Amino acid sequence: MARTLNVAVQMDPIETINIDGDSSFALMLAAQERGHVLWHYEVKHLTLCEGVLKEGALREERLVARARPVTLQRVRSDHYRFGPPSLLDLATMDVVLMRQDPPFDMGYITATHLLEHIHRSDGSGTLVVNNPVAVRNAPEKLLVTHFPDLMPPTIVTWDPDAIRGFRATHKDIVVKPLFGNGGSGVFLIRHDDPNLNALIELHFSRSREPLMVQRYEPAVRNGDKRIILIDGQPAGAINRIPPPGEARSNMHVGGRAERVDMTPRDLEICARIGPTLKEQGLLLVGIDVIGDWLTEINVTSPTGIQEIDRFEGTDLAGQVWDAIEAKLA
Repeated sequence: MARTLNVAVQMDPIETINIDGDSSFALMLAAQERGHVLWHYEVKHLTLCEGVLKEGALREERLVARARPVTLQRVRSDHYRFGPPSLLDLATMDVVLMRQDPPFDMGYITATHLLEHIHRSDGSGTLVVNNPVAVRNAPEKLLVTHFPDLMPPTIVTWDPDAIRGFRATHKDIVVKPLFGNGGSGVFLIRHDDPNLNALIELHFSRSREPLMVQRYEPAVRNGDKRIILIDGQPAGAINRIPPPGEARSNMHVGGRAERVDMTPRDLEICARIGPTLKEQGLLLVGIDVIGDWLTEINVTSPTGIQEIDRFEGTDLAGQVWDAIEAKLA
């Protein structure tokens, strides 16, 4: 039997989560069932203390969080119990789960820098899942660009002329904010839609970030597949069907989950990207596949665990903890 682990979970407020769909809740519940001890905190509760004088000596840096012990139960509106808060030295934890949702902004990037102070990938100290350095280097829509032959035609640009030229070539396009999540701000722009220029102007009037533009894949009407990979290996998939009148299939905007089998092309994609994910310490990853094309690699707080388990009778959260425990063994 694996030893008892001290686990701190950095996530959004636990009070507001949907316990029937939230992957962080599933991961925490699985850890609790294994006897691991759980702590909860939000990213705003982090403090890095460096070079603090104590009794005349220079103390090494500490990353602390104002955290609360937590126990969970699968009861709606009564799913958690907090203990009293305390200042938790995260270097004393066996595992820190970095699970707060994007947007992937400077606050998110700063959190990865702070967690880098405690992360030890060799099992000698605190294991941060996912590796904060790799998360910082591979935000939602950028890691995928290292596998161009697996993607539909795509550009990432600040240049409005490049976007207009891309549409002239590929006709219908999908325009995405580079660091968003849950389908927020994603637009389908048809080849004759007169709103493209206004959309570009609106985005760049509010943001200094580039846009990702991809060729629209009509296969999305049959679903946008979410595949979960654990330590580089495909573990399960669901199909997300867009609601009527909607181009996006994300659950946050009303997408419907359906059972789906992985195709040979899906497995080919996983085989190509899996070694990179494993090497970089990206232990829990969700990828999006439309038709034969890989569109995103999600490394921050990927979802879909509970939906896959319900369709397949699997225990993906348990598989994640098997992988974590093996790394710490």
